[in-house]
Amino acid sequence: MWDSVLLTKRDRVATVTMNRPEALNAQDRQLLEELMEAFEQASADDEVRVIILAGAGESFSAGHDLGSERSRAAAATRPRRPGAQGIMEYEEEMYLEWCLKLRDLPKPTVAQVQGYCIIGGWMIASACDLIVAADDALFTDRAARWAAPSGEFNTYVYDLGARKAKELLFTGDYVPAEELYRLGMVNKVVPRDRLEDETFAYASRIAITDPFLLKLAKRSVNEVVDAMGFRSALRTQHYLHLMTHAHYAIPGTELPVPRLEGETPSEWARRRDALYGEKPPLKPQRAAV
Repeated sequence: MWDSVLLTKRDRVATVTMNRPEALNAQDRQLLEELMEAFEQASADDEVRVIILAGAGESFSAGHDLGSERSRAAAATRPRRPGAQGIMEYEEEMYLEWCLKLRDLPKPTVAQVQGYCIIGGWMIASACDLIVAADDALFTDRAARWAAPSGEFNTYVYDLGARKAKELLFTGDYVPAEELYRLGMVNKVVPRDRLEDETFAYASRIAITDPFLLKLAKRSVNEVVDAMGFRSALRTQHYLHLMTHAHYAIPGTELPVPRLEGETPSEWARRRDALYGEKPPLKPQRAAV
C-alpha cells in the first residue's frame, strides 16, 4: 500500500514500521504522510488495541531528510509557498500538528527504538505513550549545532525536567537509552536482539485491558499534562524554532557552522560534530540532522 511504511497486525497489536533503512529512516514528506495514513488505519481498526511504531534496519530514525533525491523531487513537484509563510505551513503540518495527532490517538502507542533516534526521530518517539529502547539506542536533539533552538516538537522539559532539557539542547550530545530510563522518559531497555519480541510482549500485555478503559486512562493523563501548559508551550517553542529559519535566511547571516561548497549534509554534520570532539558512535550518519 505504501512505499516507505509497513503496517502489520498480530493478535490485538498493530505495528507501523518506517521502511527506509537505506536512509536510516530519515523523514521526508512521503514517509510522514504514509505514517499518518497507517496510524489512522490502525486507529480505526476495532481489532487493534495497541499500536507499535518501529523503524526498519539499524536505526529507528536519523531525523529529518536533509536532501535525498526523493526529497528534492518532492520539493520540485509540490513546492511550498514562498517565504516564511511556506516554511511555517509545512513545518506546522508535517511536524508539530502531526506529532500532536499521534500523541492524541485514542489507542496506546509504543515506540520501539534502536540505534540512532535523532531530532525528528525523537519527536515521533516522544509523541508515543511509551518507549521501549534497545540497549544500543542513542537519542539526541542537536538542532542548536546547526540552526535552531530545538526540534519542532520539544517535549524535553516535560519528559526530562528543565536542567536536563537545557543540557541536551545546549550540547546536542547523545543520551544513551539507559540514562533516559533512569530519568523516566524510556519505559524499558532491552537487549537489541530481543527488542522486537520484548516490545510486542509489552504491547500485548497492555492489549488485555478493555480498549475503552485504555482510551480513558490515556486521556486522563494527557488532560493533566495539557492543563500544565503542554500544548501552548509546544506552540511557543515551535514559533521560536521558526524564527531561526527567518533569521538565517537574511543576507549576511551564516549558519553557526557553515556548509562548504560541494559538501553533502552528512559530511557537514560529521565535520560540525567533530568540533565538539565527537565521533559517530555507530555507523556514519547518512541522513542525520
